[in-house]
Amino acid sequence: MRPMYVRRTVRVDDTLQKRRRALTPSETGDNYDSASGSGEGGSTTVLPPDAKVTITSTVTTTETWAWKPTEVKTVAEQVGALTKENLIQWLTTVRYYQAGDLIIAGITSQIYMFTNPITFTEHLYEELFDEHLFMTQNYQHILALAFAVKEINENPQILPNITLGFDIYNSYFIASWTYLASMELLSTRDRFIPNYKCDAQNHPVAVIVGPNSEICLPMSNILRFYKIPQLLKVKSAIHSVKLSGFQKFLQEKDLTSEKEDGFIRDFWQQAFLCSFSDSTEDKKDGDMCTGEEKLEALPGSVFETITTAHSYTIYNGVYAVLHALQDIQLSRDMDECSQCPEGQYPNTDKNECLTKDISFLSYEEPLGISLATVALSFSFITALVLGIFIKHRDSPLVKANNRDLTYTLLISLLLSFLSTLLFIGEPKNLTCLLRQTAFGIIFSVVVSCVLAKTVLVVLAFMATKPGSRMRRWVGIKLSSSIVLTCSLFQATICLVWLTTSPPFPDADMHSMTEKIVLECNEGSVTMFYCVLSFLGFLAIISFTVAFLARKLPDSFNEAKFITFSMLVFCSVWVSFVPTYLSTKGKSMVAVEIFSILTSSAGLLGCIFSPKIYIVLLRPDLNKRGHLMKKK
Repeated sequence: MRPMYVRRTVRVDDTLQKRRRALTPSETGDNYDSASGSGEGGSTTVLPPDAKVTITSTVTTTETWAWKPTEVKTVAEQVGALTKENLIQWLTTVRYYQAGDLIIAGITSQIYMFTNPITFTEHLYEELFDEHLFMTQNYQHILALAFAVKEINENPQILPNITLGFDIYNSYFIASWTYLASMELLSTRDRFIPNYKCDAQNHPVAVIVGPNSEICLPMSNILRFYKIPQLLKVKSAIHSVKLSGFQKFLQEKDLTSEKEDGFIRDFWQQAFLCSFSDSTEDKKDGDMCTGEEKLEALPGSVFETITTAHSYTIYNGVYAVLHALQDIQLSRDMDECSQCPEGQYPNTDKNECLTKDISFLSYEEPLGISLATVALSFSFITALVLGIFIKHRDSPLVKANNRDLTYTLLISLLLSFLSTLLFIGEPKNLTCLLRQTAFGIIFSVVVSCVLAKTVLVVLAFMATKPGSRMRRWVGIKLSSSIVLTCSLFQATICLVWLTTSPPFPDADMHSMTEKIVLECNEGSVTMFYCVLSFLGFLAIISFTVAFLARKLPDSFNEAKFITFSMLVFCSVWVSFVPTYLSTKGKSMVAVEIFSILTSSAGLLGCIFSPKIYIVLLRPDLNKRGHLMKKK
């Protein structure tokens, strides 16, 4: 049967080292062996400054030390002369520490202490220093916690820019030592000053306790005042579980892998029945520890390599703490979130501010190039139509449609196509002033020309009736009056706009998250919609008059084409308003350009396509006799 060893360690304090003399048999009446001599001959041993007296025996061994009264007095004086630091070092529990931004503490029972009360009936050292038994199976609980922390730290997606650490203490299965371990959690590392902790980094975010529930009450009595969460290892029906990566973690464990592991040397000696001492007595009891021993070589009764239920509970406990930390971190990030400076926006992880890009409809992007190309193409077509009408100005068709009004309409359409170029490019002071005002005035001329044409068609038909007085109204004066009156009224609106609240270049920082939109601020939105409203008013009148005149005889049937052209015009601008209001950035500019091009192209195509067809392809129809013929 495998023997059970107990290791009892006595550290010689500074005061005791000054004596540097071990007790002789003549003083103690006891026979003992020492590192430098042995036997009953009464040898004297001088201890080195770092002397450490180690006595190894079985649990059933009883050691009796006889002390002389003078020696008892001397030992009592040495104990009384212990400094505060030496006493703390004397009492400090075994621990396993790994640094981190956040610390998970553990209080676990690894070493069992055989405790005797101090009765002063035995030698003082015999009562002060208890015997210890290392529970090798419980060492896996510590490794499970260390493995979980290692696993979390190796995954940068779990806690970005934060590392977990741990601080594990031994409770010795005793309430008094559990109290001590709990107070050490509240002290600065390596300095036992309860309730004083100057290294905030080592403050535990939670404490995992086990394996026995008896140590929970003493621990909670202290930690509950500091609001430190405590996780108790519970019993599980699972006997063991295969934890991915844990076997490899155990295989890599050796004496040199963790310098901060205060448990590993005692575990190693107990599990592998070896010793780190060079003393003759230790060599008799077992082999020397080489550090090359492997945990997987140990029998299951000594150390289980398969994850036990208790260890798996600790592993899950670490991840439970992690989940709480993630929630806390998220809440803290939200609480500590500060707004990015103007001109910047947060990245996806909300941990950095990025500079916004400048955005405007330029000639260098596909959309700007496409719109500019369409505008120039329609401008060329309009100029071509104007040239054809000028060339055939003496033909009956051109004369019958009021040449001056036709020229004015074509020139206005040409300018409307070209005006869209003011909307493309970086907004400047001049372009912002001209954009909407030029659009408003030019389109007023276009629509008023259409209205004048429609009115002239109706008046011309009424003038053909015998005795009609409408002939006096048919002519250049009426058409010019309509165009000038409508255009001047729109020009007055634009002039008031420019003098009271003119448009200006502006930068929209907020409508788009990742972009700064350079735009022309309209100055007064009310004036902008006044311009649009007047255009709509003219368009509705033109459409109504043309619709009522659509059934006039074919000789004067230009009203049919005007009706259809105004239907297209009104449809475009009715759909423009909601679309314009629902878009942002350069898309708003593109919507307005598209509306101008579409409505202008509708007027050009619907009104002038039939005339160009007759002038170029059917010259036989371009005769006075045909035009005067009735249906």
